[in-house]
Amino acid sequence: MPEIGIKSYGACIPRLRMDRASIAAAHAWSLPSLKAAGKGERSFCNWDEDSITMGVEATRACLASGSKQRIGSLIFASTTPPFADLPNASVIVNASGLSSSTATLDTGGSLRAGVSALIRALRSQEDSDVVIVAADDRRAKPGSAQEMQYGCGALALRLGTGETVARFVGSASSASSFADHFRAEGEKYDYHWEERWVRDEGHLKIIPESVERLFSENGVSADSIDYLCMPATIPGAAAAVAKRLKIKPEAVVDNLASKCGDTGAAHGLMMLAVALERAAPGQKILVIGFGGGCDALLFETTEAIRGYKPASSVSAALARGVTDKNYTKLLSFTGEIDLDWGMRSETDAKTALTQLYRAQDQVISFIGGRCSDCGAIQFPPLVACVNCGSIKALTPYPLADELAKVATFTADWLMFYPAPPLYVGLVQFDNGARVLMEMVDVDPAKLDVGSALRMVFRIKEKDGRRHFNRYFWKAAPI
Repeated sequence: MPEIGIKSYGACIPRLRMDRASIAAAHAWSLPSLKAAGKGERSFCNWDEDSITMGVEATRACLASGSKQRIGSLIFASTTPPFADLPNASVIVNASGLSSSTATLDTGGSLRAGVSALIRALRSQEDSDVVIVAADDRRAKPGSAQEMQYGCGALALRLGTGETVARFVGSASSASSFADHFRAEGEKYDYHWEERWVRDEGHLKIIPESVERLFSENGVSADSIDYLCMPATIPGAAAAVAKRLKIKPEAVVDNLASKCGDTGAAHGLMMLAVALERAAPGQKILVIGFGGGCDALLFETTEAIRGYKPASSVSAALARGVTDKNYTKLLSFTGEIDLDWGMRSETDAKTALTQLYRAQDQVISFIGGRCSDCGAIQFPPLVACVNCGSIKALTPYPLADELAKVATFTADWLMFYPAPPLYVGLVQFDNGARVLMEMVDVDPAKLDVGSALRMVFRIKEKDGRRHFNRYFWKAAPI
């Protein structure tokens, strides 16, 4: 049977990073002890980002090279999915340009959901390729230690046979009722138990049992491990596990605390991607998922790792960050404070689900039309060509992966917008199409006519009464 492994990967970490010192300063009057944790920065989502939009971004990067035709299924792992009873994975499939015949599955319930989904896919023996995408938009109570530790991000992996950058060696799992933290149904925040107990009774007892079984079943020695990917917000926990297992200390992969924070269900895969960025052929990577038991996976890199360059690596995603010191912005975007935006914000954002379904190719997949007579491309596709007037049916033309430039733009401070000002203008695609679009992730000092743009999938509007997010495509500077 052909060996299965990782064929490609893509990372998404939100552009916004909150300076931890600013968080600590805001709480200094009541919680001065937070100052000790006020180092570095953590990622956080803009108002129009969530685990779905980050998942789409990571999936598009993962599939940027190679055909999408062989993708048979997509599994979405998250502890913070926007919808509790609506397939989140289906939105990612449609927005990523995958076939409507792609099988989907949503999974969660634990921070090891991403690693668990990876094991299931690797052992499924499917003929087609599988995409695993894990994403979390983590929320924490203001003033808590978790507010400092948490981050947001997504990581997508393409699994299959053929040329892989890392082959799957084996895995071992265990189930346990050990609760290091939990979040009840309907609750907003996690409840955490005492760190020393979690480390000593959880990490140091549950994880070694699974890892040693993995080593025994696959004839692997601890000293052969080159990279240990173990997400943990408790300082020194991963190093302590490495010592208990007799894995060399230099194998412990950085947990990205200084520039990102713990990204939840995505973090084990995020650290795996960090190891893949650094690894040479023939090196072994151990990945740990912890929570209600343990998952342990072992990969070995192949010769293909030498020439592989991901469309969006973790290091590149980290480098795109912009540090923000406005703590109230974090609170506003996460819904911790409800600012008075004035009467212009008093609108009903109810989405017509019937129309959304009829226009899903345009709204979710961003598909325009190409005239069969003159070749002009337009969005939205109308009955007649906007260029030559032909009434022949337009050929579907995807725009999500097309590059564009700013034709015109304006910054609107009068219209209600959750992150003012609202940038909007004409986007001139290199293929000739021209679309009026919202522009996001803007640096006012750098945006100008002719600036290069790429398309990003974001929340267009939030329906606060019915708790429904309406998604669409926006333009972002490259």
